[in-house]
Amino acid sequence: MQHFIFRALRGRKLVQSRAAGSTVLVAVFAAALFVTLVGGAAAAAHGVPLGTATRFAVLAGSGITNTGPTTVTGDLGTYPTTSMTGTGSLTINGTNQAGDAVTQQAKSDLVIAYKTAAGEGPTSPITADLGGQSLNPGVYNSASSIGLTGTLTLNAHGNPDAMFVFQAGSTLKTASASSVALVNGARACNVYWQVGSSATLGTGSTFRGSILAHDSITVTTGTTVYGRVLARNGAVTLDTDTIHRSACAQTHKHKGGKGHKGHKGHKGHKGHKGHGGSGSTGTAHPPKRPVGLTG
Repeated sequence: MQHFIFRALRGRKLVQSRAAGSTVLVAVFAAALFVTLVGGAAAAAHGVPLGTATRFAVLAGSGITNTGPTTVTGDLGTYPTTSMTGTGSLTINGTNQAGDAVTQQAKSDLVIAYKTAAGEGPTSPITADLGGQSLNPGVYNSASSIGLTGTLTLNAHGNPDAMFVFQAGSTLKTASASSVALVNGARACNVYWQVGSSATLGTGSTFRGSILAHDSITVTTGTTVYGRVLARNGAVTLDTDTIHRSACAQTHKHKGGKGHKGHKGHKGHKGHKGHGGSGSTGTAHPPKRPVGLTG
């Protein structure tokens, strides 16, 4: 009988041990899957440092041409070709740096930023037009061109520091009335478009992100850009457009300091003893009421 009970207990412990082992394996697998999914989504968490080019809304290599009333919020400059036409109808909420030392340094920093954006990875392939898609943070690559017809939605999933990097082997072309929409905390200052040749934004479109083009950038009539148009070597062409330089404000929250504690009230004075004579004892004065100071 004792032998039977011993074998039963031993078998029970073995089953419990195997069950515990299975639970551990499931937990490890789930953790690994979570890390894989999160790691893939955060693959582009490295920003693209623009350096002094950050202050520019429009930066070109071989001149800037404008037609019609265009508003630029941010600095403007071009180098080594410093020619600008149509500046009379430009409203610049910033500084026209022309081809000065500030512009020259910004152009040098743009080269570094362009190479950084081109080297981001790992990448997810772009196999079709971006219109109608909703994308998570990451790096997206096309060996040839990138097209956008309709609306592209970028979803940050509540992370205001989420990065989106798009790499085009050749051109970037957006259709008329197309748009880039940002949801769940996504910000234009964290969206980068690295373009291997030239970029063209369609009429009446709304575009978000900084374009870093190897050659030229053409912003056609009535386009609104929340970001930057930065051309390494070619010209930038504008036509009755609105360009707002995007800048990321700090997202860190500071905790408020604790208030000071109030000071304790002073203790009341003890009553004076009565004077001698008939032998009666003087009545003690009641202590003063403490006065506390609030913090």
